[in-house]
Amino acid sequence: MGGGGLRRGLAALWVTLALAWGVGAALAAEGAAEPAEPCGAEGWAQDAVPPGAAFVAAASYRGPGNNDTRSNKALPILLWWSGSLFPHFPGDTERIDCPRGSCLVTRSRRVARHRRTKALIFYGTDFRAYEAPLPRLPHQTWALFHEESPMNNYLLSHSPGIRLFNYTATFRRESDYPLTLQWLPGTGYLRAPAVPLAEKDAWRRKGYGPVLYMQSHCDVPSDRDRYVRELMKYIQVDSYGKCLHNRELPSERLRDTSTATTEDSEFMTFIARYKFHLALENAICDDYMTEKLWRPMHLGAVPVYRGSPAVRDWMPNNLSIILIDDFDSPRELAKYLDFLDKNGEEYLKYLEYKNIDGIKNQFLLESLEKREWGVNDMSLPNYLNGFECFVCDKENTRVKEEQKHKKSRGQIPAPRPHIAQFKHMGCPVPSPGFGRVEDLSEGDSWKEMWLQDYWQSLDQGEALTAMIHRNESHQGKFWDYMHEIFLKRTRQH
Repeated sequence: MGGGGLRRGLAALWVTLALAWGVGAALAAEGAAEPAEPCGAEGWAQDAVPPGAAFVAAASYRGPGNNDTRSNKALPILLWWSGSLFPHFPGDTERIDCPRGSCLVTRSRRVARHRRTKALIFYGTDFRAYEAPLPRLPHQTWALFHEESPMNNYLLSHSPGIRLFNYTATFRRESDYPLTLQWLPGTGYLRAPAVPLAEKDAWRRKGYGPVLYMQSHCDVPSDRDRYVRELMKYIQVDSYGKCLHNRELPSERLRDTSTATTEDSEFMTFIARYKFHLALENAICDDYMTEKLWRPMHLGAVPVYRGSPAVRDWMPNNLSIILIDDFDSPRELAKYLDFLDKNGEEYLKYLEYKNIDGIKNQFLLESLEKREWGVNDMSLPNYLNGFECFVCDKENTRVKEEQKHKKSRGQIPAPRPHIAQFKHMGCPVPSPGFGRVEDLSEGDSWKEMWLQDYWQSLDQGEALTAMIHRNESHQGKFWDYMHEIFLKRTRQH
C-alpha cells in the first residue's frame, strides 16, 4: 500500500493520537467505560440482566405478519444500539412479526448482555470504535445500517472495520440489504415533465448561466469545489450556496437553507430553469448516489455528475447524464456544455428518458420492482423496519440451526457466522477534485483532513478487531491499542 509520508502523515497522526489519548483518559475518568466481565454464550448468568416486564408485555407491531405463536418472553431480542434510529413510537420496545418469525426490538441498552439479545443494530454514522460495546459476546451478531455518505465514517470503508459486522444495509448493491435507490421514489419521479427548452433559453437571455451549482457543505472528501473553481474559468456557473458563492437567490425565503434541502415548489421551479446542474457527491464510492443526481433528473436538468463510478448501471438510458470523468479537463467539459447550450436538438437528447417508454434500463426497472421498501410511500414499509425484519429473520433462522446442532450432539454442524465483506462499503481513498495529490501544498487543508481521516480509520478498525480477539472488556484500553498500532506503523516507515 506504499505512499509513505503522503499516505499516512505520521507526524500529524501523532498529534491526533495524543489528543485522542486525552479524550480516552477523560472518558475513563468519568466512568464512561466501566469494565465488564467477559462471558460466553453457554456460561451466561441468566439473572445478570433480567429482561423485565416491558419484554413480556410489549405492544404488538404487525409488519408482514406470520404464524409465530411464541409469547414475547420467548422471542429473540434485537437491540438498536443507536437508539435515535429506533423506528417505533412512542415506546422503547416493540414486537415485530416478520416472514420467518417474530422478535422483540428495543432501544433499551439494559438488555445488552442478556442471552436472549441476539443482535445489536448500529447506525454507521454514530458508530465509534472507541465506544463499541465490549466484550463482544459470542452469541450476538452485529448489524450495520449506513445509508449516508462514506465520509461520515471511513472506518467502514476498510476491511477491519466492515468485517466487524455480520449483516449490512448500505448504499452498495453488494450489501446484505441494499439501499442503493434510497433517493429515487420510482420511475414516475424520473418521468416528470421538464421545463420547455424555449423557457430555458429565455432564462439564459436574462443573464443567467447555463450551469447551476448549489452547495453549502464545502470541505468534503470529494474536494468538489477545487474542480468547480477550475471549471468556472471556462463557463458561467451560477453558484448560490456558501461554496464558491457568486450569485444571490431572488428571495430571502429561497436563501433559507431548510428550503433548499426540501423539494419546496418555489425552489424547485427556480432551479429547474437551468440546463445543467453540477451534481458532485461529497464522497466517491460505487453506488453512492443521492438527491444531487436524482433531483435534477426529476426536474429535467442534465446532471453534470461525479460520484459513484458505477452510476451508468443505474441510469434510465445511455444518454441521460454527463460524467465529469469522461473529460480530460474542466476546459474540455466546458466546451461540451457550451456546445449543448447552443444546440437545443443535441441538448434534448439527454431528456429523452422522460418520453413514454424512454426508460430502457431493465436493471433499473427490475431493481425498483423488487425493492420491498418505499420512498415517501406510506403503503410500503420504510427501510428501517425492513432491515430490522431482515435481521430478525436471520436470527430466528440461526436460533433454529443452533437448536438442531445441539440436539444432534454435533452430527449436524453448527451454523457458520455470516461476515460482512469489503465490498459492502469499500470506498477508495479520497483524491483531489482537480490535479494530483502530489502537487498539493503541504499545508493544504483538504489533504491534512481527509487523507489522515481515511487512514486513521483503518488503524481504528484494526485496534477494535484486536481488542475483540483478545476479549477486552474495557473501552479505555482502545487508545493503548491505537498507540501500539501507531508505533508499528512508525517502525514500518
